[in-house]
Amino acid sequence: MTDTILLRKVIDESGITITFLAEKLGISREGFYRKLNGEIEYKASEIFKLQKILHLTNKTRDRIFFAGKVN
Repeated sequence: MTDTILLRKVIDESGITITFLAEKLGISREGFYRKLNGEIEYKASEIFKLQKILHLTNKTRDRIFFAGKVN
């Protein structure tokens, strides 16, 4: 389950826009917001792309995308 609060914080701190991230993932902005809000799960390929774009360590990636609880 995704830690949406931590993911939003990382995105905000990166200065990268939601539109840019959605384009890089090949999905609509609305689709990305649905994932960001926890309505739709991320594909493994999307997690990998986000890790590269946001320069996430493996530990941070795991805390965000493989969290034990839903926020």
